[in-house]
Amino acid sequence: MLPIILDLTGRKALVVGGGRIAYRKAKALADEGAHVTVISPDFYEEFSTMPNATLVQRTYEAGDTEGFQLVITATGNHAVDQLIYDEGNARGTWVNSADDPERCSFYLAATHRDGNVIVAVSTEGKSPALASHLRNTIAEQLPKNLADIAIELDRQRSEIKDQGVSTESINWGRRIREVLSPSSTKTRRRFSRRG
Repeated sequence: MLPIILDLTGRKALVVGGGRIAYRKAKALADEGAHVTVISPDFYEEFSTMPNATLVQRTYEAGDTEGFQLVITATGNHAVDQLIYDEGNARGTWVNSADDPERCSFYLAATHRDGNVIVAVSTEGKSPALASHLRNTIAEQLPKNLADIAIELDRQRSEIKDQGVSTESINWGRRIREVLSPSSTKTRRRFSRRG
């Protein structure tokens, strides 16, 4: 399996279902910049405060996946989830059925984000609780300034490229250790073309 991070900014996403699980999924999509449409006969109260979402109060109808690039179903109804999965697959749309790995063409990972740094853990839908536990355990061990570190390493990479040097020839492991060290403000200035 190839782990992929999608840029959802401005993408059209559909969530079918209006419960707590559907809300968490819809909010996660909206937080990543997706334009979210949610279809359900009833909505969990938190939906009313969610930005970037269009709520459609009715049951799912055949053809509702048209025009969406990504669909998440959280209905708890296997027949409806199967219909959505089959329809999405026929249209070439990515579909995730909450708590139903067999009806998923993609899986949602448990993620920890610090700026541009994303750490993701997945069990391919087998145990979301384990994925969340592992994500939390890993996140506790990470430095608190990963976003700044990524920005610094990006700056170094740009500087190296500007000097006409291939970034493939650089010892990035050493540079990362240097930036992570407590005296990193001094060592940042020492790096230019050195590997």
